[in-house]
Amino acid sequence: MSDFITINTPLDMHVHLREKDMLKKVVKYTSTNFAGALVMPNLVSPITTKEALMNYKNEIMKLTKGDNFEPYMTLFLRDDYSREFLEEVKDDILAIKLYPAGITTNSENGAKDLRSDKMMKVFTTMSDLGITLSVHGESNGFVMDREKEFLDFFDFCAKKFPKLKIIMEHITTKDSVDFLNKYDNVFATITLHHLLITLDDVAGDMLRPHLFCKPIAKRYEDRDALLEASLNNKKVMFGSDSAPHPIHKKEACGCAAGVFSSPIAIPKLTQIFDENNKLDSLNDFISLNAKKIYNLNPIEKKINLQKKAFIVPNKYDDVVVFCANEEIPWSII
Repeated sequence: MSDFITINTPLDMHVHLREKDMLKKVVKYTSTNFAGALVMPNLVSPITTKEALMNYKNEIMKLTKGDNFEPYMTLFLRDDYSREFLEEVKDDILAIKLYPAGITTNSENGAKDLRSDKMMKVFTTMSDLGITLSVHGESNGFVMDREKEFLDFFDFCAKKFPKLKIIMEHITTKDSVDFLNKYDNVFATITLHHLLITLDDVAGDMLRPHLFCKPIAKRYEDRDALLEASLNNKKVMFGSDSAPHPIHKKEACGCAAGVFSSPIAIPKLTQIFDENNKLDSLNDFISLNAKKIYNLNPIEKKINLQKKAFIVPNKYDDVVVFCANEEIPWSII
C-alpha cells in the first residue's frame, strides 16, 4: 500500500461557514482543503432573498480569493417563494434547504407545515425547474427517534415528486441508509463525526459538549451502517456538517449543537478508508458521487496526503476541533 495518496477535486457537500468574525476564522479551512462546498443558509438572518444570497457569496469569495475554491450556495426554504423568484435565482443556487421549524441552529423561521398547499406549490416549482431539495430530516419527537420518524415525509415527498432530487442531509441511522434504496430521486450526505462516534461518546460516561450535534449520534449499528454506505454506496457523498461555535457557547448550559471538523476532515477520512482497505473508494465518497448526484463540473484541485502522523491541535482559531489532541496517521502535504 502506498504511503501517498492524491484526492482529486474534494467536495464538502454540507458545511456551515457562519458569518462575520466566525466566517473570517473558519472559511479558510474549507477553501484550502476543498475545491467546492455547499454552504448552508441558516445564518442569524437566514438567506431568503437574492440580495442576501449574493452578498453572502461575494463575502465568501473575497475571503477565499486565490484558494481555487467555489462556494455552492443555498436558500433557506420558505413556503411563499414564487415561481418568478425561483426562476430568477435558480442559476445562483445548487439547492434549497428545508429546516423544520426550531429543530436546529437558527431554524426558528423554518417550515411548520411540510405538507401545506403552499409548500406543495413550492416543491412543484422546484421539481419543474430542476432545483434540488436539501433537507434536515428530523421530527420534534424523542431525540433518538426524530430521524426515523421523518422518513415518512421523505417517503411522501419522493413519491409525490419523482422528478425532485431530494438530499437527506447528515443521515445518522441504519433506517435512513436502508431508505436510500427505495427511490431513485433520494440521496444523502454523511458526516465524518457520525462515522466515528455514538451517543456513548457524547454522554456515555461524561458529557462531551464538543461532540454534541444535531442530529445527535446514535447507536453502534447505525454507525456501522453509515460506514458501510460511505465505503460502497454511490448514493451517498461527504458532507462535513462542520458547524463551528465559540467555546463559550459549547461549554455552557444550553450547549450549542455542532461539531467543527473542516481542518482535519480529509486526513481523518483517509485514515478511515485506509483502515478499511478502501482507499480506492475515497475519491468516490469525497468527490465523484457528489459530481454525479449534483451534475457538477467543479474547479480542478488536487490534495496530496502522506502517511505521516500529526497531532491535532486542541483549537483552530479559538474553536475546538473534532479529534482534538488525537494523532492522525495521514497528513496533507
